[in-house]
Amino acid sequence: MSANDNHSRTAREAQQQKEARRSNIMYAVIAVLFALLVVAVLVWKSNIIQKNATAATLYTQLTSAEDPAASGSSSAEKTVLADVKVPQLNYYFVNIYQNFVQQNSAYISYMGLDTSKDLRSQPYPGDETQTWFDYFVDQAIDQMSAIYALNDEAEEEGYVWNDAMQAQFDANEESLTSTATASNLSIVKYLRQIYGSTMSRSVYEAEMKRVILASDFSQSHNDSLTYTDEELEAEYAANRNTYDVVDYQSVRISGTAEATTDADGNSVDPTEEESAAALKAAKQSADTLYASFKSGKSLSDLAKDNDKMSYTNGEAGSYSSGVLMDWLFDSGRQAGDSAVLADEDNAAYYVVSFGKRYRQDYKTVNVRHILLQPEAGKIAQGEDGYDEEQAKLKEEAKAKAEDLLAQWQAGAATEDSFAQLAKENSVDGGSQANGGLYEQIYQGQMVPTFNDWCFDSSRKAGDTGVVETDYGYHIMYFVGENLPYWQVQADSTLRNQDFGTWYDGVIAGYTGEATGGVKYVSAS
Repeated sequence: MSANDNHSRTAREAQQQKEARRSNIMYAVIAVLFALLVVAVLVWKSNIIQKNATAATLYTQLTSAEDPAASGSSSAEKTVLADVKVPQLNYYFVNIYQNFVQQNSAYISYMGLDTSKDLRSQPYPGDETQTWFDYFVDQAIDQMSAIYALNDEAEEEGYVWNDAMQAQFDANEESLTSTATASNLSIVKYLRQIYGSTMSRSVYEAEMKRVILASDFSQSHNDSLTYTDEELEAEYAANRNTYDVVDYQSVRISGTAEATTDADGNSVDPTEEESAAALKAAKQSADTLYASFKSGKSLSDLAKDNDKMSYTNGEAGSYSSGVLMDWLFDSGRQAGDSAVLADEDNAAYYVVSFGKRYRQDYKTVNVRHILLQPEAGKIAQGEDGYDEEQAKLKEEAKAKAEDLLAQWQAGAATEDSFAQLAKENSVDGGSQANGGLYEQIYQGQMVPTFNDWCFDSSRKAGDTGVVETDYGYHIMYFVGENLPYWQVQADSTLRNQDFGTWYDGVIAGYTGEATGGVKYVSAS
């Protein structure tokens, strides 16, 4: 073998070794990358990244009123209150979204919201720069800011967690457990089904406690507000139209021109001339009707069988800005006044007769009740035997109500024992927890038979009875009278104003903004 052959072999071996080292390095890199990819996938599936991502930042910010020297742009004015993680924001986001959908279920489609589609893909009405997702995120951040502000204020005032709050928390936990069990899910899986895959029980409970504390603290402040008779009278004197009502009679004569139809069957709007002629005809009808009324005929009879006229026997009518009510609530109005009123903006005329203006001085009432409802029937409506079955079920519910009342009468027969019976038996979610109590009930607030029982002129404290309504059978307990209705209204007005001022002061400067992690927030 020549020296050249040895040299060539040595060169080839060196090249092979170099390529081998390169391959080894490449395979090692691939192995590391693959391992990192596996770890990344596992981390992603564990939701560690999503759970710990900051979806929003809450902070307090001094306003120029709080700090006259503040420029309004200095970052030193902001103090970070909390970095909100995805599951925390999801708690508020989902609650707000679901409440919105439930409360507006009949109008969702008209509002441009499709609950079957991604919120991020749907523009928010009236704002091309914002989606429905952006809207609900903003609402969630605003609510969080307020909740945190109220918690801070409660801590500053020494308002601490109490037994009532704990009872509410325990009731919510019990409801959560029973609902999850009924769904054959663990509590954590149920929470994640509602609030998304990042939710944990600890986050859910922590935010729920904040909400409960904020609500209880706010209610405590609201309950602490009191007003003297002099303050209520001053409010009434300053805003009589808000509290007074009127009795009157009126006939509205429509002056709207009818649409016509063209040769092709299309609807044609009336011309300006036709509209003016219709309004003029309404004026003539109003003048004729008014003359007949002044001669002694009744407005109800005069308006009968005329599709252009509508009669109203107004009792306890409240003020609202408009031609009719402005006339009725004129400070110089006297009993027996009457007139023809032009409401040309709404293409109508009124013939009106004033009865009286007065303040509602009658006493509101407090009652307790226990609502029992008939059992669900097995026969569908419209099928043979349905009416008979329903009648039987109603009789059974009535008998149960009467038996329960008799049991109470045979026992201590006190208001406290009645309240306990309501907690144990009533199906009225609005009053069951507080012993069936409704306070400051006003005329017309409740359904007719319930209302009539409450405001029977012979009613006295301790009276009981069984009342049937469309909701079922109510075992009634009359607690007694409360404030006059106008005072209840005035108290409510002052309370709302003062509470609003206090609330605005508490949350002033508390705000927040979405951050990068908001991309992991969703409605489910």
